[in-house]
Amino acid sequence: MKRKIAVLFVVALLVIINFSIWSYINNPLQLESWTKTTMGVTYDPMRKEDTQNGNTYPSEADMDKDLALLADKVHAIRTYSMLKGNHKIPELAAKYNLNTTLGAWIGANLEGNRQEIETLIEAGRQNNPRIIRLMVGNEVLLRNDLPKAALIEYIREVKKRSWRPVSTSETWDIWLKNPDLVTEVDFIAVHILPYWEGIPAEDGVDYVFSRYHELQQTYPGKPIIITEVGWPSDGQPFKHATASISNQAKFLREFINRADKESVNYYIVEAFDQPWKKSIEGSAGAYWGIFNADRQPKYPMNGDVLTMPAWKNWAVGAAGFSIVLMGLFLFTRSTLKLPGILFFGLIVNLAVSVIFWSASIGAHQYQTNLSILFWGLMILMQIMAVVILLIESLEIAEVIWHKKTARTFQPLKPSAEFKYPKVSLHLPIHNEPPMMVRETLEALAKVDYPNLEVLVMDNNTKDPAVWEPVREDCERLGPMFRFFHLENWPGFKAGAINHALEQTASDAEIIAVIDSDYVLSPDWLKCMVPYFDNENVGFVQSPQDYRDRDEGLFKSFCYWEYAGFFNIGMVQRNEYNAIIQHGTMTMIRKSALLEVGKWAEWCICEDSELGLRLYEAGYDSVYVKDSFGRGVMPDTMSGYMTQRFRWVYGAMQIIKGHWRSFLPSKNSPLTAAQRYYFIAGWLPWFSDALALLFTTASLILTAVILTDPIHSELPANVFLLPTVGLFSFKILRGLWLYQARVPCSVWQSLGAALTGLSLTHTVARGTVQGLFTSGKPFMRTPKFEKQGPLFAGLMTIRQELFLLILLSSCITAMCVTEHFDNLSGKLWIAVLSVQMVPYAAALLTLLISVAPNYRRKAKRAAEELNK
Repeated sequence: MKRKIAVLFVVALLVIINFSIWSYINNPLQLESWTKTTMGVTYDPMRKEDTQNGNTYPSEADMDKDLALLADKVHAIRTYSMLKGNHKIPELAAKYNLNTTLGAWIGANLEGNRQEIETLIEAGRQNNPRIIRLMVGNEVLLRNDLPKAALIEYIREVKKRSWRPVSTSETWDIWLKNPDLVTEVDFIAVHILPYWEGIPAEDGVDYVFSRYHELQQTYPGKPIIITEVGWPSDGQPFKHATASISNQAKFLREFINRADKESVNYYIVEAFDQPWKKSIEGSAGAYWGIFNADRQPKYPMNGDVLTMPAWKNWAVGAAGFSIVLMGLFLFTRSTLKLPGILFFGLIVNLAVSVIFWSASIGAHQYQTNLSILFWGLMILMQIMAVVILLIESLEIAEVIWHKKTARTFQPLKPSAEFKYPKVSLHLPIHNEPPMMVRETLEALAKVDYPNLEVLVMDNNTKDPAVWEPVREDCERLGPMFRFFHLENWPGFKAGAINHALEQTASDAEIIAVIDSDYVLSPDWLKCMVPYFDNENVGFVQSPQDYRDRDEGLFKSFCYWEYAGFFNIGMVQRNEYNAIIQHGTMTMIRKSALLEVGKWAEWCICEDSELGLRLYEAGYDSVYVKDSFGRGVMPDTMSGYMTQRFRWVYGAMQIIKGHWRSFLPSKNSPLTAAQRYYFIAGWLPWFSDALALLFTTASLILTAVILTDPIHSELPANVFLLPTVGLFSFKILRGLWLYQARVPCSVWQSLGAALTGLSLTHTVARGTVQGLFTSGKPFMRTPKFEKQGPLFAGLMTIRQELFLLILLSSCITAMCVTEHFDNLSGKLWIAVLSVQMVPYAAALLTLLISVAPNYRRKAKRAAEELNK
């Protein structure tokens, strides 16, 4: 009861902390207020669902509602076109005492230009005192839609046929470059938009007035009106300019107050967000309005500003989901100490908040069907990343802050009266070096166990010179050893040991299996067999260990990479009777093996598959982490990769073959803990497949973005958690757990992390191929393999090299593109850099693996020179 109260207290504390962080991030901005009427805004009546090229456009009633909304907030509006109902705007605006600067859209379509000009002139002739100016075109020269001479002709025509002031709108630099255009207009209508010039928001207002004053000095006496000035509230960054509600509010309030003091005429761009502009200006083009597309104000012009007005709803959602997750995990962990609960709960709250934060970004943006699909996929992948993160966090908590239980096993010392059951030890071999197998056999001959037989099963070795010496060694070592040579035998290793099962002595009760390279400790059987006194024990497992870790740096790093699984993962899984059976140093109750149906010949990881079937049949397991036998590791990077691919591919076969057992159902033959730990054990491999998916997506997005940087948006926020966050946490987790459970130095744990990272792509390939293909043949891990030349090694990792080159090229291109010299660009470069690390690790590990080969060659060369 006390523990439950403590857990509830921790959960409540974490939720309060989480909510406080949301509150702190969303503290109201205290800005200079604006309490007067704004001078003017640009106005486009298009709605959220409208497009520029569509045949539908806002109704007169829609425009009337818009102008009624603006009536008490601005003095004037500026329009851009006279077609598609826009000609009605002056009359509607006058009804609300709004002054109007009318604009005719001028482009490359001469027929359309003529319609615009005629409608503009006709409106200008109306007896409407609220029409104060006429504009012929908008950024025509900037877009290079028409020659300057043609634009001037349009301006002259409108001036000739109308008595109102006439001009055209261009950016400040166009006006400075074209003094002849200045002489043709009644006033300079200038656009000064620091965002599109990559100016930081804090310098934006100063930049506007510096350009305004530059025009005043260049053209003294010429009236100047700023016909576009503003800042977007969302969208992609542009160089050093960041689009956000806070930046928009800061910029507009500062500008309006300063413009009022200096008596500057201006039009804020714009009244309402225009989502259709995304296709022209990129994502930021949709968010220049002081109202959103639903005609709701984004923030008040007087008082404090909230950058996310609905943050409390998102914070409550994140808190609620965090409570559910913590409840699912923590209330089932009675052996977890309070610091572990606090640590795990903290990770849960942070991870869930990141997901809700990402979702809130998408929810506040204007989405298309395609972008909704994109966001949905990104959030789904974030959720998958969070699941992986939580499982790995729980592993840290359980390893570091776990109470010792009754399932912590030690080697046994049976009494003198103990009756040793007969053990049939099966030794499958295939094309193994005879001298290596001889070491294994001679160690078996020294095993201190009174009731043992050894069956050596040679599986499809073609060369008699390889298998006949093994047969001779068996004959030499005596009747305890029996040798079988199998020609054209099906089922690979599983087929061979199934045949051994048929040849096993009828009085044998225990089946033991070791690999052909293992040199056993004499006391293995005596220390482990007594665990079978418990009739519910189906199999007993000892760890894999290796005797060749001092042969070079590559093998040393590999050794410690293997050691992590046997000292951390297997120990923890054993606490919940959910270990992975591996096909060496294992013992199985023969009756249980026959009951569940022998070794599976359809699966290339027949050992792990058998262990799962034994659990499904209700049997228990025992794992003792003491080493009782040592084999040899792969000699080359190729062998190392092949071995891991086989393990991963076989695991996927098992998942497909037993998926019903992992469903959270009362009918599942597995316990809840067993289901969890099998899924949790395989999830890091799915994490690597997910990383490959994110890397592929990043490469495609980077290529698209570099092709059109202005109209593209970097989704850095969405990629941070599944890439940078998850990667950083995995490295931290590995180093932390290694120092807690693996007897190695920090340097050795770093080496283990390096070699583990080098297999990321191999694991991803094995996961994907295992899920979507079947029937992959058994892949033997070569023993005492000769190290090939560097080129052969590079060909082994050619896929990793290809991705490494692509990612490096993308990073270089991003660094040299000025448009991405901002926080978003740097975050995206960080994402690509983290994604590059596993492929760089593969190259570095390969170089380490071949380095001893070069040293041996140099030594031999030196010896030759000395002769």
